[in-house]
Amino acid sequence: MKKIPMRFRVNGRIVERMVAPNRLLVEVLREDLRLTGTKIGCDDGSCGACMVLLDGKPVPSCMVPAAACRDVPITTVEGLAGGREMDVVQRAFAVTGGSQCGYCTPGFVMTVRALLNDHPEPGPEEIRAAISGNFCRCTGYTKILEAIARAVEWERKRRTHAPAPAAARAGD
Repeated sequence: MKKIPMRFRVNGRIVERMVAPNRLLVEVLREDLRLTGTKIGCDDGSCGACMVLLDGKPVPSCMVPAAACRDVPITTVEGLAGGREMDVVQRAFAVTGGSQCGYCTPGFVMTVRALLNDHPEPGPEEIRAAISGNFCRCTGYTKILEAIARAVEWERKRRTHAPAPAAARAGD
C-alpha cells in the first residue's frame, strides 16, 4: 500500500513519517517511533493496554487509524514524565506495587492521568468508571486501586501547594 506523509504531535514534539493509510496508531507508535510503553493486548479496544491520550482524552490506540491523528496532540506513557521526574500516577503505581507484571500498567496510568486532568479529586465510582476499559490479568485490582488512591492524594497535594500565578500574587 502506498505511504502518505504524516505529521504527528507526539509527547510535545512534531514527528513526520511516511505511513500507510491503513496503519493503526499503536503500530506507528511502537514500530515507527519506538515508543514501546504503549502495549498491544487485544487488538479490539477491550483491554486498555494500548491507551494513549489523544488531545487529552484516553483512547485505545489499537482502534485508531494513524491517519486520523494528523496534528492531534498524542501523549504516550513516555511523555508523562517531566524530564527525569515521573508523573504522580507513574510514581504511585511504582511505590504501591500497583504494577504486577507491568503489561497493563501504561494503559492504567494513561487512563488515570486523563481522569485526574478532568477530575482532580475523583470519588470511588468515578475511578471505577474511568478504569472500566482497562483490564489486568494478574490482580484483583486491590493494588491498582491503592495506587490510584495514592495518585489522587499526591495530585491534590501538588495542586494545593503549587505557587499562585505571578498575576495573582501581585494582586491583579
